[in-house]
Amino acid sequence: VNDAPSLKRANIGIAMGITGTDVSKEVADMILLDDNFSTIVKAVAEGRRVYDNILKFIKYLMTTNSSELLVLLLGPLFGLPIALLPIHILWINLVSDGLPAISLSFEKAEKDIMNRSPRPSQQGIFAEGRGLHMIWVGLFMAGLTLILQAWALSRGLHWQTIVFNIVCLGQMAHILAIRSESLTIFSSAFFSNKLLTGSVLLVFLLQVVITYVPFMQRLFHTEALTINEFLLVCAAASLVFFAVEAEKAISVQKKRRLRKTSTVL
Repeated sequence: VNDAPSLKRANIGIAMGITGTDVSKEVADMILLDDNFSTIVKAVAEGRRVYDNILKFIKYLMTTNSSELLVLLLGPLFGLPIALLPIHILWINLVSDGLPAISLSFEKAEKDIMNRSPRPSQQGIFAEGRGLHMIWVGLFMAGLTLILQAWALSRGLHWQTIVFNIVCLGQMAHILAIRSESLTIFSSAFFSNKLLTGSVLLVFLLQVVITYVPFMQRLFHTEALTINEFLLVCAAASLVFFAVEAEKAISVQKKRRLRKTSTVL
């Protein structure tokens, strides 16, 4: 039987890798090497995991880069000095952005990944609230940074080092919050991605080195922060984390209500 025309017309043509004909394999979109249809389930789960992680990667970079850009653009408009030096921007983009973002690709699949309805083929990356998240979190991080910059300036504190650390550690707080769509920091599976946890800890330690080691201070134009100043930085980063966690909790509750409604109907 020549099933090539049917395979061409199908949305996804599937051919058998062992018993299928050469013609079928040539026109098929997918070839089952083991002739086992249950393999499709595993492939779909893996595909959804990869796609989820790509979206998290985009969400992280777009949000943090927009907040960084807003700090640089809005600061002078409000009469504040430029907050970040070129060496700071280079460090943020290469290290505090790069290492954790790459680690997101190793994130495990969400528990409900196979319970979701298929997403529309034309759905964009800004759908399902991702675009709104990028806007409000970027504005929140930038606003928080600028407020603390103005406050530190008015009190004669080490404002530029404070801003540099808030931007970097705020990004770490953000990526910890978005690494899962449903799990919180109190979940036992939260630290399952050891590479991401390690990269966040590494960035934190590197920020400490840049802030307190004399050689690195000269290179990055930083100053040693007092205990209170460093605690202020950590508190600001924590605000970012808990703000995104609150958004996540609201989103999870909305999804549960929608599922209950659809079940009743």
